[in-house]
Amino acid sequence: MTATTPPPSRRRIPLPSFGAQILLALVLGLALGFLARAAQLDWLTGTLDTVGSLFVQLLKLAVPPLVFTAIVASIVQLAHLKNAARLAAATLGWFALSGLIAVGIGIGLGLLTNPGQGVSLDVAGAQAPQKQGGWTDFLVGIVPTNPVEAFVEGNVLQIVFLAVVVGFAAMRLGAKAEPFLAVNAALLEITQKALWWVIRLAPIGTLGLIGAAVAQYGWDLLAPLATFTIDVYVGCAIVMFLVYPLLLSVFGRLNPMRFFAGAWPAIQLAFVSRSSVGTMPLTQRVAIERLGVPREYASFAIPFGATSKMDGCAAVYPALAAIFVAQIFGVPLSIGDYVLIAFVSVVGSAATAGLTGAIVMLTLTLSTLGLPLAGAGLLLAIDPILDMMRTATNVAGQAAMTTLVAARQGILDRDVYNARPVELTQEPDAEPSRVETREPVAAH
Repeated sequence: MTATTPPPSRRRIPLPSFGAQILLALVLGLALGFLARAAQLDWLTGTLDTVGSLFVQLLKLAVPPLVFTAIVASIVQLAHLKNAARLAAATLGWFALSGLIAVGIGIGLGLLTNPGQGVSLDVAGAQAPQKQGGWTDFLVGIVPTNPVEAFVEGNVLQIVFLAVVVGFAAMRLGAKAEPFLAVNAALLEITQKALWWVIRLAPIGTLGLIGAAVAQYGWDLLAPLATFTIDVYVGCAIVMFLVYPLLLSVFGRLNPMRFFAGAWPAIQLAFVSRSSVGTMPLTQRVAIERLGVPREYASFAIPFGATSKMDGCAAVYPALAAIFVAQIFGVPLSIGDYVLIAFVSVVGSAATAGLTGAIVMLTLTLSTLGLPLAGAGLLLAIDPILDMMRTATNVAGQAAMTTLVAARQGILDRDVYNARPVELTQEPDAEPSRVETREPVAAH
């Protein structure tokens, strides 16, 4: 008998990495967007818009249960840490400091380039946006009138408030709350598993989002506002690629290149999705798995940053926009006005945390300075184009400052941070990692 040779096994073609898939989808989306716009293919524009919008909706769908269950589960762990209060204070401090630097860069660029001078726009027909920011929005918006409504509307700040209250109440109850905490842990695991399926669709969502943006807006709207648009992109780029790396290197003793290698998938997704909250699940995951931030701390810092740490939308953009509007309407700004812009940008991001969009932050800045709110309406046409870079900067800052605080408090896993970033191809482990209850050590 002659031995039969086994059939040759089929070789599986290796797929590109997750980041490479998003990059390829970005390029393909740009090409399809330009094609749809040039050939006026309405069906293609509609298809791209539907794909992108559906992906963002799926991301946002997972945010409320993820934020609530993760924070409740983490409070129990954080209660055993000796430096929990110090972590919270350090997070607030570094969020504010980096935001102050960002608004300073925005003001500096505005004074250097004068984006509103020589721009001819019809200000007579400009109308103030319907949504406007106010200083009472934070206090009014943080406490929900209806807990169910907070989840239905996806108000992250209110969900964080509810989760903190429930978490501390469960912690004080002790053994009586164990059945509830077991259910909460199971729901967290289910949410993370379902969310990972959505994140794996990010390349498809990227293709639809960027393609629809190019097809609908193109670059025609940028011509009258070219200087302002360039200022926003340059200002955000300086914050993202110079300020954050400098802070990580000097104060955290961290290699900035390692940070971008780890956080890049979240930054890419933020750029195309234009949603810090929608990107938050991926931001949290890269912070834990690729940057070495403890799960307990990341479960607090990332959701909090997604609602209040917005260096693109709440610092660089409103500073430049305020200068632009003042120059358009011929209103001179004093040194005190620039100081007020900085104050509003650092503190006001929390005041608009329960609302959506940088326009709300801009109206708060304009109203505080006494500038015409109709000036914000002049920028609505190009807002989607600006929002891509603003949101990428927001998410980069959320991940960078969370990593920096963890490094300075001595709880960052530097082996994970310095290692080659793991591929986001495995489903996440929902079991919270335990942080050692040691005193913080100096960064090394």
